[in-house]
Amino acid sequence: MNLVDSSGWIEYLMDTDRADLFAAAIEDRHHLLVPTIALFEVHKVLSRSLPEALVKQCLDVMRLGRVLDLTDARAVAAARAARQHRLALADAAMYSMARELDARFWTQDIDYQGLPGVNFFQKN
Repeated sequence: MNLVDSSGWIEYLMDTDRADLFAAAIEDRHHLLVPTIALFEVHKVLSRSLPEALVKQCLDVMRLGRVLDLTDARAVAAARAARQHRLALADAAMYSMARELDARFWTQDIDYQGLPGVNFFQKN
C-alpha cells in the first residue's frame, strides 16, 4: 500500500519536474490510500491558481484510490504521532494512517525525513 502526502499530489497533478517521484505510487490505484485531509490540502492549494472545474477533476483523480476518513480512533493515533515525531495535525494524521495500514508514505516534506516507512525525496 502507498500513501502520498499533499505535496506529492500537488507535484503530480501540476506535472512538475518532480511529478515522476510520486507517479509510481499514485498510478498504482489498487494500492493507493488517500486521506481526506490530503483532499483538503490539495484543494486549498490548487484552487489558488486553477479554475474550480479543473480542481474538481484533480480531486476525482485522487478519489481513484481508497479514501480514508479521519475517524475518532485515527484522530487519537494522529495525536500520538504528533507528539512522538513533532508533527503538525495534517502531517501526523496522514503519517499515522500510513502506519495503521502498513503503507509506504511518499513525501518531500523534511518533517518526515528518517521516519520508519517513509520514502523521502529531498528538495533542492
